[in-house]
Amino acid sequence: MTVYRSMCAVFCMGLLAAAPQARALDDLQFRVDTADEDFTARLKDASLLRAAKSEGRVLPEDLMATALADYRRLTEYLYSEGYYGGTVNIRVDGTEAAAIPVLSPPSRIGIIVVEIDPGPLYRFSRAQVAPLAEGTEMPEGFREGEPAPATLVGDAVDAAVTGWREAGHAKAEPVSEKVTANHSSDTLSADVRIGPGPRLRFGRLEVTTPSAVRAAAIRRIAGLPRGEVFHPDEVARSAERLRRTEAFSSVQLVEGEAVGDVLEMEARVADRKPRRIGAGAELSSLDGVTLSGFWLHRNIAGGAERLRFDAEVRNIGTVTEDIDYLLRARLDVPAAIGPDTHFFTFGEYLLEVEPAYESERFEFGVGLSRIWSEELTTELYVGYLEADTKTDLGEQYFQLVPLHGTLVYDRRDDPLNPKNGYYVSVEATPYLGLGDSDSGARLFGDLRGFKSLGTRNVVAGRLQMGSVLGSEIDNTLPELLFASGGGGTVRGQPYKSLDVDLGGGDRSGGRSFVGLSAELRTSITENIGIVAFADAGYIGAESSYDGNGDWHSGAGLGLRYNTGIGPIRFDVAMPTGGDTGDGVQIYIGIGQAF
Repeated sequence: MTVYRSMCAVFCMGLLAAAPQARALDDLQFRVDTADEDFTARLKDASLLRAAKSEGRVLPEDLMATALADYRRLTEYLYSEGYYGGTVNIRVDGTEAAAIPVLSPPSRIGIIVVEIDPGPLYRFSRAQVAPLAEGTEMPEGFREGEPAPATLVGDAVDAAVTGWREAGHAKAEPVSEKVTANHSSDTLSADVRIGPGPRLRFGRLEVTTPSAVRAAAIRRIAGLPRGEVFHPDEVARSAERLRRTEAFSSVQLVEGEAVGDVLEMEARVADRKPRRIGAGAELSSLDGVTLSGFWLHRNIAGGAERLRFDAEVRNIGTVTEDIDYLLRARLDVPAAIGPDTHFFTFGEYLLEVEPAYESERFEFGVGLSRIWSEELTTELYVGYLEADTKTDLGEQYFQLVPLHGTLVYDRRDDPLNPKNGYYVSVEATPYLGLGDSDSGARLFGDLRGFKSLGTRNVVAGRLQMGSVLGSEIDNTLPELLFASGGGGTVRGQPYKSLDVDLGGGDRSGGRSFVGLSAELRTSITENIGIVAFADAGYIGAESSYDGNGDWHSGAGLGLRYNTGIGPIRFDVAMPTGGDTGDGVQIYIGIGQAF
């Protein structure tokens, strides 16, 4: 038994010693006959052998198969750069790979040398794609005498077909192609003829896959303009409208057959699971824990309607604040008035204890939201609101009819973690007071800008401004007034710690607000970043900034860890101005601060 075990051990050690040698590739060399270092680098990046070596796929049979495929890959890359007379040699331990029998690969491969002679750069002797629809713009460089990469010919054909499709010719396609390389003159002749086909109009949209959403509702939401001239942008917009409902996991609008001048269309959709639940949490060292959750049904009545219930509990674990409760329900009906205008109705109950007031409020309303473009959205609703409040001025009862309008223009490159662009949100809420409640209006604006500095740094800035008009400060619903401090305004200052001193120890929210924030965001690794920030806030008793109010400020450092749903945020801040707070504040959440 001992001898048997010893023999097994020796045999296994021999296998382990031999295995690395069988798998080893000592060297992969590239020799490119050009002084253009960038071109050489791109050729290496295109090589399948280089990818195999970096991934550890170095068994002899794998390397041989990859070497044979690399002839075509590297030749196609030379064509894509305009070199049609080049040569590619791949030598495996001194023998041309193409000459090695496929069924008898070497047992071991030591050195592979890839030799590439690009040859001369070819230029267009003829560059024609015709006919073209009016207004078609051909790619830059597609003309006689210019370098002739194969990709440019493809781009020119795509541009021509797209031009005809945008003119209503949905079935436009190349009908003949004559692309010839003349090796004696180092030129390329490209002559492609396009068949535009008839000018078509949209026909009926048929739903060809099973769905819990009614076919009539799918057609209404898609809003494909039946009877109008075909345009690919209309198809893309219709598909995006269906995706925005969140009722479908996939959406395809497929062009069918043309019958006369009518193009039938097919909708192929796959339903998402109708119900969804979610939860969230946020921690502040002063404000405690906020827990939130929701329940969502994406297709409550078969028309891709979305019913959502939200619940939120705030100020958990604080000593100085009571717990706040929020319950909200909202029903959205897509394409209620045209494909881009949606109806919604909502109800909300809020029990809130803030530094300057306590409020128990109920509100409901109905409204419309409209998506004007990918960047611009608006919302308008009318509601009814009742609130019992307690402030330093005593108990008050409010009855209001608010008319709330919101406009959002979003040009950020990434809403979760923007590096460039800007975001503008404007809110206007005129309200009619019933009984002893004053009438007035609340205005609020939020402007954010982002600019990348190189590949690692991003500068971000934010300006917030608000004003309450009409109603007096002592007869305005406290929730409509402004206060500053906390994660949404001035980090490092206690939540809503800056308000208006009414005298005699009485305090109230203000009728004017200015908030300023600046951040420098730096990426340390692909997933980890740090942020330096500074915030400032102003609250005044009058409706506009008059300088008689108070300012406070804060600054700090933050850590970001990027995830698939946005960066996890950890900020540490302290006051830098004003007398509303002291000590360090900590904020934890998901997403950038703004």
